[in-house]
Amino acid sequence: MLNISDEMWDWLSLEWFSYSTMRAFDWVYPLVLYALPAVPLLFLLKWLFSLNAGNKLNLAMFDGKISRQWSSLLRFIPPLVFMLFVMLVLLALARPQRVNEQIEQTSEGIDIVMALDVSGSMELQDIAPSRLAAAKDVALDFIGGRVQDRIGLVVFAGDAYSLAPLTTDYQLLRESINSIGFKMIPNDGTAIGSALAVAINRMRDTDAKSKVIILISDGENTAGSLDPELAAQIAYGYGIRLYTIGIGKDGQVPYKVDDNGTTLYVETQLDESSLRKIAQIGAGRFFRAESKDALQEVFRSINQLEKTEITELRFRDTKDYYQVYLKWALLLLLLWMLLKNTFITNILED
Repeated sequence: MLNISDEMWDWLSLEWFSYSTMRAFDWVYPLVLYALPAVPLLFLLKWLFSLNAGNKLNLAMFDGKISRQWSSLLRFIPPLVFMLFVMLVLLALARPQRVNEQIEQTSEGIDIVMALDVSGSMELQDIAPSRLAAAKDVALDFIGGRVQDRIGLVVFAGDAYSLAPLTTDYQLLRESINSIGFKMIPNDGTAIGSALAVAINRMRDTDAKSKVIILISDGENTAGSLDPELAAQIAYGYGIRLYTIGIGKDGQVPYKVDDNGTTLYVETQLDESSLRKIAQIGAGRFFRAESKDALQEVFRSINQLEKTEITELRFRDTKDYYQVYLKWALLLLLLWMLLKNTFITNILED
């Protein structure tokens, strides 16, 4: 027994003519749709011009009132069917489609380790509310702007520790940054060489196309057993680029407010030449940030210098539906041809 699938007869559904279905289509030739209102208008004009142009036969009729017969309206069915046929052909010519587009993004991520100074001098308030707090806020913004990059965290004072491994779990990184505070490393000082060593150790064996260390500090190297310039040379040997950021102002800067409400000041001086030398050896750049806005601008610059290239693949699955309206049009054409050969077409006009 012949088994006809439901899909084969799905075109007979009147849902194809609903407003929601029409709006869901992507029309290849949407300008054709503007011709649809013209079709009934042309048929109306044709009927108006033919009112006084038809053949007439004079007959002598009996005296009396002739009632209008409903059957006389049947003569309008063939032209109405033909009009619908033309409109369906126009719908098919507009070529309705449904497009299912999928986008796949692939990228060769960058490995980035941020080394953040948490020594006592980062508590200074020349960058409100403090140097460390400003650095944390900007680091959080920086993480939010990266895509598919593995980022790690190193904190240092007199010693250096890895706070977060290289990861794409940005929520973990945010939690780690928020947990950074003063005196989290008991041994005070600034061990820049040790911080670089810990960061290098984290990424020396990775196969990322680009490796970057961003070191944020406000002082000169005063602790640790590894010379920062030697550490920079090691980083260069592993293909790791170094960006150093000197944070804070020189001279008298506010430290804290005592119990009497008096602002205490301390003399500070950034060892800019050392940080600049480290960046130069590490094939990177040195930046000076004396305000939070300047620090944000520094991170924006690094963001542009170390941009992750994202390759986008688009897959378009296009399905045409003009056949549905062509089938309806053919059905109406057959109906029109059938009606043309019946008594309906030959019913006398009023």
